[in-house]
Amino acid sequence: MRQVPIAFAFCLCLSCPAIAAAQAVTSTGDYLSRMDTDGDGKIALGEYQDWLSYAFDAMDANRDGVLDAQEQPARGRGASAALTREQHRQTLAERFRKQDRNHDGWLDARELASPPQ
Repeated sequence: MRQVPIAFAFCLCLSCPAIAAAQAVTSTGDYLSRMDTDGDGKIALGEYQDWLSYAFDAMDANRDGVLDAQEQPARGRGASAALTREQHRQTLAERFRKQDRNHDGWLDARELASPPQ
């Protein structure tokens, strides 16, 4: 399987301003509460992936789980190869692991507020 650059996944999450506005948050606490769908005060990997997949889902116009060249924001600048939803979620899982500094399998407010390493 082809490795998807983390930078592309990050750009994917930020590429749709209208969607980003719908996901807008004003503080780490707000971010945590929106991502924390089960209300336990911490973010599980699935919650993290679901929240950060909003841009992918919005750009997947034909809802086939794959962003082809026409659906990707870089289409006018030599778009990259197709990206599957599973590849995107795997990239998010790698980011989650980097952000989970105490390696307990969850993100708390402090870990969520700090950039991944």
